[in-house]
Amino acid sequence: MRKRTLPAVDTAIAPAHGVTRGGQPLSYNRAPAPDLAPWIGRLYATVVEAPEGHHTVCGLFNDVATIRIQLRGQWTAETAEGPKAYGRAALFFGPQSRRMPVTVTGSFVSIGLALRPGSGYAVRGVNAVDYVDKLLFCDELRLPGEQALAQLDPQADPETWLLQLESVIRAVVNEPGVQRPDPVSARFEALAFTDPAASVADFAQECGITQRQLERIVRRDFGMPPKQVLRRARALDMASHLRGVADQAEAEELALRYYDQSHLIREFTALFGMSPTQFVARPQPILTLTLESRQARRLELMNRLEPGAPRPWE
Repeated sequence: MRKRTLPAVDTAIAPAHGVTRGGQPLSYNRAPAPDLAPWIGRLYATVVEAPEGHHTVCGLFNDVATIRIQLRGQWTAETAEGPKAYGRAALFFGPQSRRMPVTVTGSFVSIGLALRPGSGYAVRGVNAVDYVDKLLFCDELRLPGEQALAQLDPQADPETWLLQLESVIRAVVNEPGVQRPDPVSARFEALAFTDPAASVADFAQECGITQRQLERIVRRDFGMPPKQVLRRARALDMASHLRGVADQAEAEELALRYYDQSHLIREFTALFGMSPTQFVARPQPILTLTLESRQARRLELMNRLEPGAPRPWE
C-alpha cells in the first residue's frame, strides 16, 4: 500500500471537542449504559462552530440506523427519496448502502445514537430493508423525537445530553413487548467488525442455521444481503484509515482485504462516489466524525481499546 497522505481539513470550522493528530474533527462519543447495550451501539454529541453562511459540504455513511437530534444548523441530505432539508429536528436515518451527500450551513450541534442491527425490528417491528438510504422524522416511527428535542437543554454539556438521551431511549426499550435484537444479528455485526473477509457460508454453519436463514435475518436487520454488509464494512474501515481515524497498526491488514490497488479503487468508488485519492484530497468533516465514532466502538468490541482510554489517532 502506498504511503498515506495527510487528509485535507476544512480550516473554517472549529470542533468543540478537538481534533486528531492529523487535524480531523472529533465528537464526544462513548458506549451506552450497560442496560441499553443490546439496542444501542454508540452515542455521540458533536458541536462545531463555523462562520455564518459557511457551507460544510460533505456526506454521511452509516452501516446502522441512527437517530440524530439536530439542535442547530440548516441541513440538507440527498436521500433515496430525493433531497430533504431540515433545521432543528429529531430524525431517523436508515442504514446507508453508500455515501449520502449532506450539506450543513453555519454552526451545528448534533446529538444522537447508532442503533444496533435488529433494534428497529425488536422495538417497533421495523424491517431495515424498507429504510435503506432514507430518513424521516422519529415520530413517524413512534420514536420520541419531539420528546427528545424538548428534553435536551441546548446549553447543557455533552455528557448531560447523552444521559438525557439515554433516559428517553430507556423508557422506549422498557415498554411491554419490546424484545432484544436477534442474537444472530449481533454475531454478524461482530463479524463485520472483526473479519469482514469471512465466508458467509461458514458463518451460517457456525450459527447452526442455513445460509438462506442467515440471508433472511441479515436483510431484515441490516437492510441488505450479508456479502454486501461485509463489503461495506471493509470500505468503512479503509475510509477510516484514509481519514486518519483508525489504528495505523492495522494498515497492512486493511489493504490485504483487497486483491490489489485496482480492486480497492473500484470498490471504494462504488460506495463513496469518489476514488480513495479524491477522498483524501477533499475535506470530509461530517463523515470523518461518524467514521471515528464507529472505529472507537469497533476497537472496544475487539478488546483492543478500553472504554474512555485514549484512541490511537488522538
